[in-house]
Amino acid sequence: MSPAEEARDLLSQLGVESGGNLESRSPIDGQVIGSVAESTSTEVSKACERAQAAFLKWRNVPAPRRGELVRLIGEELRAAKEPLARLVTLEAGKIVQEGLGEVQEMVDICDYAVGLSRQLYGLSIASERPNHRMIEQWHPLGVVGVITAFNFPVAVWAWNAALAIVCGDPVIWKPSEKTPLTAAAVMALAERALEKFGDAPDGLLQCVQGGREVGEALVDNHRIALLSATGSTAMGRAVGPRVAERFGRSLLELGGNNAMIVAPSADLKLAERAILFSAAGTAGQRCTTLRRLIVHESIADGLVARLRELFARVKVGDPREKGTLVGPLIDEAAYEGMRRAFPEAEQVEVGEGGLYVRPAIVEIDRQQGMVRQETFAPILYVLRYREFEEAIELNNDVVQGLSSSIFTNDMKEAERFVTAAGSDCGIANVNIGTSGAEIGGAFGGEKETGGGRESGSDSWRAYMRRSTNTINYGDDLPLAQGIEFGV
Repeated sequence: MSPAEEARDLLSQLGVESGGNLESRSPIDGQVIGSVAESTSTEVSKACERAQAAFLKWRNVPAPRRGELVRLIGEELRAAKEPLARLVTLEAGKIVQEGLGEVQEMVDICDYAVGLSRQLYGLSIASERPNHRMIEQWHPLGVVGVITAFNFPVAVWAWNAALAIVCGDPVIWKPSEKTPLTAAAVMALAERALEKFGDAPDGLLQCVQGGREVGEALVDNHRIALLSATGSTAMGRAVGPRVAERFGRSLLELGGNNAMIVAPSADLKLAERAILFSAAGTAGQRCTTLRRLIVHESIADGLVARLRELFARVKVGDPREKGTLVGPLIDEAAYEGMRRAFPEAEQVEVGEGGLYVRPAIVEIDRQQGMVRQETFAPILYVLRYREFEEAIELNNDVVQGLSSSIFTNDMKEAERFVTAAGSDCGIANVNIGTSGAEIGGAFGGEKETGGGRESGSDSWRAYMRRSTNTINYGDDLPLAQGIEFGV
């Protein structure tokens, strides 16, 4: 079955009608598989107005009741897991297992947020003044705008939306213009959940489709209290100042240039598996893709030789086929980006129309040029080190700071890697790869990765505003810091 034929069947199952001026092309064969209506800047403005009106109602709904809506969304996602995952494969080019994993992430964050809806707690703080009580509360923030990238076309929306909804915030989603169908399918499932919920305000969950003009309209709208944007560092440089100019908040999840250190004591069989998935998964089109391998000189020759064998055996092809580990690049621009970084890159002949490349290993002696940039393609750069401190320096010596890992059985090295003087990344793993984060931990990175955090831990605070309250239950009015002010 062609991608277009399969897409028609899946969209029907998911309750989505294709039609509009924004076309979606499958990276599997480059052909159009459906379309949606593109939003105008005027429609974005109206969506923001509806969302603001919804906020004024939704903020007063008890948080556990808000969690019930997220529970219903999770149920819809569970029921539609397979067809939605297949649609992710068709539109983003991920292998089937990765598509299923992405939908499972959505289910998991819904489960997490339901529990969170009963744990949005503040603090009770000791006051220095007698007969006073000081507390800290967290209140709903306002309308949340979410801009997502093609490589995780649905999960990143869920990371934001599930938390925002339980925190009391309406959500407007601007998905990548390269993956509009999966977004339309998710919104159809959300509409089913809203119908079952029964009394949610109009405008609580919305989606605006399109390219840069639509994104800019969302970024610049003063009703957007928080703008969560996932994409390139260049995108973040444009978005951050524009949101700040109107005193809005931004949550930026930007580029990664992730490294793994392989120490002499490492379990190399374990490391090989982690390297292969981290470097080649999603055809290298993850922000957490392994791009730099820092190997101790005593084991480098053998490990690199083994990796070349493994990379050569990887099945590259139609992501729907069993055994395929590397699907297509998303489009021509991605292929040209790989060619600029690695001129020897060649297409693998797979069917017609798709852009398929074989993962590449490039040995280098220093970090300069393209190595210091994020290339969204399966290119693994290999460096050698002698002393452990040198490996840490290489890990940190890039402007990005998303994910990192070390393979070692030396307890001192493992502990050193995760200290303040170790990896400077938002994610620092030991004996696992750089990709594959769980929703229970806050996801994000430092430096030019943007500093934002999504998903678990205390990330919910980004979607709320803090209020410090001091309550005087006495008959006097003592001032703080012992100040005396006679009247």
